[in-house]
Amino acid sequence: MVQKLIEEITKKNAPVVAGLDPMLSYVPEHIQKKAFDESGETLEGAAEAIWQFNKGIIDAIYDLVPAVKPQIAMYEQFGVPGVAVFQKTVDYCKEKGLVVIGDVKRGDIGSTSAAYAAGHLGKVQVGNSICSAFDEDFITVNPYLGSDGINPFLDICNKEDKGIFILVKTSNPSSGEFQDKVFEGKPLYGLVAEKVAEWGAQCMDGSYSNVGCVIGATYPGMGKVLRKMLPHNYILVPGYGAQGGTAKDLKPYFNEDGLGAIINSSRGIIAAYKQEKYQKFGGQGYADASRQAVIDMIEDINSIF
Repeated sequence: MVQKLIEEITKKNAPVVAGLDPMLSYVPEHIQKKAFDESGETLEGAAEAIWQFNKGIIDAIYDLVPAVKPQIAMYEQFGVPGVAVFQKTVDYCKEKGLVVIGDVKRGDIGSTSAAYAAGHLGKVQVGNSICSAFDEDFITVNPYLGSDGINPFLDICNKEDKGIFILVKTSNPSSGEFQDKVFEGKPLYGLVAEKVAEWGAQCMDGSYSNVGCVIGATYPGMGKVLRKMLPHNYILVPGYGAQGGTAKDLKPYFNEDGLGAIINSSRGIIAAYKQEKYQKFGGQGYADASRQAVIDMIEDINSIF
């Protein structure tokens, strides 16, 4: 699966993933009003508003970006109707030829981890039928439970040619409370990176592994060190734009071949129309604002090469 991601990145000359992390406050009033008129101010109405918002953005940017990353919590907050919209969003993005990275941050042990892997990446047997559930291409995974939690995902990656991105060094300010603590002479994130390299060697797909990692754009110094430790693992980089990461911070995350990293922007894209830079588009033109934000982001990132 990582080869498909690389092909799309290369074809579109865009090492960019759009984070589809919709808050209801991001949805323009005209979309909310239409959804609420039809379904009321209910979970169903909120989910419909989110769906129409997503669809507009996807239609506006699918030809520019290689991948999208829907964050499942933004859908789960609206209960079953929200989860149904998560599924519709995944399906629609795949229809448009996009690689889908489910930002689900799963991680447990044994049969529980296997069930997460089957539900999001693999297949499940129902009587005599074999069914796919969410069917993302990649998902994010939390490694805190160790190999017991990761191995079921590796099995599915190899069986189904799917991929995972394992949390190594996250972009949030308090990540250092645990991730920077030193054990055996190394920070915890460094020990996790060593395991990612080990796990990744079990799931190679060409010169890169289907096992990638997450390293925040807000820590470029650490990114440089970790890039050397993980030459065959793709890095999903959150924290660009809204969280303070800049293009000049991103160079260390890439290999010399210009590959090896994909940069995420969420509200910087989907809520672009709320920014002063794009306010001329207004709420009615929110999708056009998102498209322009993607064009600007691609130009910004490509300027570092």
